[in-house]
Amino acid sequence: MNLGLEARTALVVGGGSGLGRAVALALAREGANVVAAGRRLEPVEQTAETIAAEGGASLAVHLDLADLDSFAPALDAARSRFGEVEVLFNSGGGPPPTPAAGQPAELWARHFESMVLGVIQLTDRVLPGMRQRRWGRIITNTSSGVVAPIPNLGLSNALRLALVGWSKTLARELAPYGVTANVVVPGRIATDRIHELDQARAEREGTTVTEVARASAASIPVGRYGDPAEYAAAVVFLASSPASYITGAVLRVDGGGIPSI
Repeated sequence: MNLGLEARTALVVGGGSGLGRAVALALAREGANVVAAGRRLEPVEQTAETIAAEGGASLAVHLDLADLDSFAPALDAARSRFGEVEVLFNSGGGPPPTPAAGQPAELWARHFESMVLGVIQLTDRVLPGMRQRRWGRIITNTSSGVVAPIPNLGLSNALRLALVGWSKTLARELAPYGVTANVVVPGRIATDRIHELDQARAEREGTTVTEVARASAASIPVGRYGDPAEYAAAVVFLASSPASYITGAVLRVDGGGIPSI
């Protein structure tokens, strides 16, 4: 299948590690020009170097979703090198594990700015070019907590769910322009973030990370954690031309692990 991504410009936020890095590599292998963006420049530079070593076209830029002032320089660099952004993959770090009750207002506000407001503001800055071209893809990474809230991830469950409502609303607004907006929900994909959550759970329950991971894997129908490349494959399809009729969706990449319908 021709995915129609050759020479498309893709901005991958969080492209220095984990799911974002996997998405950046997968898009580049389909011929996209990839702008790997992240808070720390060194990891995204490593992603760009890997893409270049494989014969792809890539650029590394500093972009911090919690710092709106970082957006303009990153987008200017992307446009100068490759033109307008046509595929945007939104992904940021998650908040610390906490109960929903009793968290200070400052903590809620700080993570709202980086996890929700930053994503919305960045998307707004690339939409004019997409509308003008009548083609674009907005793909937002969230968490399985938006479908089935995860215990002790109160901030994440609440704030990421806001992005689902935003994306669904955005999808209807953008549909006449040939621009899609979708959310991807990862299950337990083997990334540093999942290891950190397993470690936090092990400390709460007085057990080992190995035992937590074993129990978690046993609860997943496919019997294992996912590979970041498996998640990236789903994102790449949503970014493709053949996926033009998929918008406003919430796609689970979870090995069947989320228990709800």
